[in-house]
Amino acid sequence: MYENKYHGNIDLSKLNILVTGGGGFIGSNLVEYLVKYNVRKVRILDNFSNGYRSNIEEFVSLPNVELQEGDIRDLQTCQNACIGMDYVLHQAALGSVPRSIADPITTNEVNINGFLNMLVAVRDHKVKRFIYAASSSTYGDSKELPKVEERIGKPLSPYAVTKYINELYADVFAKTYHLETIGLRYFNVFGPRQSPNGAYAAVIPLFIKAVKEGKPAYINGDGEQTRDFTFVENVVQANIKAMLVENEGAVNQVYNVACGERVSLNQLWENINSISGTKIDPVYRQARDGDIKDSLAAIDKANTYLKYSPTVKVKEGLRKLII
Repeated sequence: MYENKYHGNIDLSKLNILVTGGGGFIGSNLVEYLVKYNVRKVRILDNFSNGYRSNIEEFVSLPNVELQEGDIRDLQTCQNACIGMDYVLHQAALGSVPRSIADPITTNEVNINGFLNMLVAVRDHKVKRFIYAASSSTYGDSKELPKVEERIGKPLSPYAVTKYINELYADVFAKTYHLETIGLRYFNVFGPRQSPNGAYAAVIPLFIKAVKEGKPAYINGDGEQTRDFTFVENVVQANIKAMLVENEGAVNQVYNVACGERVSLNQLWENINSISGTKIDPVYRQARDGDIKDSLAAIDKANTYLKYSPTVKVKEGLRKLII
């Protein structure tokens, strides 16, 4: 993976980069890219409450990779992790709208308190730039399509509240302490190392697991809700370009990271069936609380400022996972 090189001619071998949540799905893909292109030091911070050691077992034995086990809810842990780092790619969070509805307190502690701890540590250790995982959930009840960064609605879940507050804190720290921050609003990311297990697994790994086991998938609602599904390689691209962008106008901004295309869950299931050579009907059940009906990103801003352009569309990404 990562035949495409997203850092241009910049020599990464002089950089020390911290990936929080590096044992997670997106974090481990970032680690893979950084290792492939010989970053001087890749430090992984993870408490493995959400990530998996197996995601990074091929990397942790390398001389330029350092694993620090710890929880971002502890300020000293964050301080230690930022020592000597040039950049931070902050992926550590508790995802999932249903999880946040079931347990808003823990979601708040990790996503807001932990995020604030990281900002303080980045400030104290004079890290050059803080790139963080924002979320399309910030658009909330806004029905406008496509979603444009400057226009959001009211949050529909505790998770969405936490991700919006992250953006507010990043903006305040940029203005107050002159930090360089960039937020990336991810839209329904999927790809390698995304687990289909657990109560809060995402839809694509669940669908793929179902067809591989010859079982029907469960679709919440009528399946006509649409999403801008985004292969993880596109997210890696956005992180690398946000980390290294030299245009001052691109910094202290928030960007959509997506493909700019929407697919319904029914279409998604049909695509997976087609690629897999199966013909399994889904099982429909009640719609979930806090879910939005439609999602589609405008990616013009990311293209203009970061030169972001998705290289892997949905069907190609599905084929990479299934075949």
